[in-house]
Amino acid sequence: MSRYLIVGGVAGGASAAARLRRLDERAEITVYERGGFMSYANCGLPYHIGGVIRERNALFVQNASAFKKRFNVDVFVGHEVIEIDRVKKSMSVRDIASEKMIADTYDKLILSPGAAPIRPPIPGIDAKGIFTLRNVADTDAIVAYAAEKKISRALVVGAGFIGVEMAENLHARGASIAIVEMLDQVLPPFDRDMAVLVHEHIRAKGVALHLGVSVTSFRGDASGVTAVLSDGKELTADMVILSIGVAPDTAIAKAAGLDCGERNAILVNEYLQTSDASIYAVGDAIAFCHPIFGKAMPTYLAGPANKQARIAADNIVLGNKKKYPGSIGTAVVKVFDSTAALTGASEKMLVKEKIPCRSWIVHPASHASYYPAAAPMSLKIVFSPEGKILGAQAVGGDGVDKRIDVIAAYMKMGGSVRDLAEFEQAYAPPYSSAKDPVNFAGFVAENIIDGVMKDMSYDELRALPKDAYVLVDVRTSAECARGMLDGAVNIPVDDMRSRIGDVPKGKKIVTYCAVGLRSYIAARILMQNGFDAYDLKGGYRTCDALRRG
Repeated sequence: MSRYLIVGGVAGGASAAARLRRLDERAEITVYERGGFMSYANCGLPYHIGGVIRERNALFVQNASAFKKRFNVDVFVGHEVIEIDRVKKSMSVRDIASEKMIADTYDKLILSPGAAPIRPPIPGIDAKGIFTLRNVADTDAIVAYAAEKKISRALVVGAGFIGVEMAENLHARGASIAIVEMLDQVLPPFDRDMAVLVHEHIRAKGVALHLGVSVTSFRGDASGVTAVLSDGKELTADMVILSIGVAPDTAIAKAAGLDCGERNAILVNEYLQTSDASIYAVGDAIAFCHPIFGKAMPTYLAGPANKQARIAADNIVLGNKKKYPGSIGTAVVKVFDSTAALTGASEKMLVKEKIPCRSWIVHPASHASYYPAAAPMSLKIVFSPEGKILGAQAVGGDGVDKRIDVIAAYMKMGGSVRDLAEFEQAYAPPYSSAKDPVNFAGFVAENIIDGVMKDMSYDELRALPKDAYVLVDVRTSAECARGMLDGAVNIPVDDMRSRIGDVPKGKKIVTYCAVGLRSYIAARILMQNGFDAYDLKGGYRTCDALRRG
């Protein structure tokens, strides 16, 4: 009879325990969870704070007694693993409530400790009213404090996924919100040319964005908590949420001598085995070779954690037969009435890692534009010079997640932009267009790699000497009256052939329209008449958002 121990009882740990039992009915299986609850929906915690998920009990997938009854697995919540002795294959565990120490042994061990919120040593960070969000206890504390103080002002420090979700949900409670982010954009995994579209939506909700600044100190008093920013400004709030980031919770693994890598994440092989053959690890605490970057990196997502748990359990019981392929980081976040989603690598990360790439942004509608309630979206595709899909990002309303999921599926199969151009979707006007946004992304990427069009980004344009190019706005005069990019001249696309004599040769001609379609047509006319013509990436929609930040 085998004995399996699991450290951590939330996403990865609970999934691993259930899978182990389905594969091995006779094994002894024990889960130790440091927190007070097991198998809860931690991704739903912000929405309980905001009142979207009204019933607290709805967050709990299982409890220890029900899990024992169904799976015959012993689950001990409120029990912290203090030490792992790899030689003796034993663990020292502390019952947090009673302070009693327990010794336990294993044949195989699974580590699923997750990641913990970062609390940097900022002066005053321990002031009353400053919170982080990791578990149910944190959620209860935030809900209770918000109700007691009847908060009207909230400050969120850090604009990652959790930070943005917390801003939305505290806003739903009636608080005015300010967000401080040390980078020049929200949602750091996204490229800035997509994040600026999120900025527009957040500001439209009355949320103050303080970008490119950090908190240097906190000061708590009767009026609340005051944050002093690096630019000298001071912001006072009734409550502060720290969402600066997370770090793998791997102190026990490091103390046990397991090999760790970036951010002290536990290194695992393709079977999710650590440097100790008897110990496997899953979830936010591990680093695994990224399919695109080719180096071990942590992935802080619930989906991969659950899949890893299943694979690790299979390999423990059946032998190392199932390989983990790695995560490309497909994720989605609700931002008030908008959605932002991504998969694979961002363009900025590829540039940082010196991996050659190209990109384009299209701005299609979620379904046929003539059918009511078509919502605009922006979709960015990132690909290799040969056309292999490297990543995608989307911001908008209905259908954003659907398009990213499709592209992620092609990526997992090693697909190219030509596959996207040929993607066959279920089409009816309420759901899509005859040419889906995924198709449009593929069409444009094909044009770029085949040399049918030449592209230029807004940053590349601004880096050119003023006398090296002519910027041509090919929209109608009525559209231009509502705003143009600096220095642009207006030649509507339908007048391009008759006014081609107005376009000087010997310079780069950069065309743009609202979203990129008319400017592509204009660029094709110019290219076939001997001009060095470029289409401006993302059109006025993207470039105007970029210049406003």
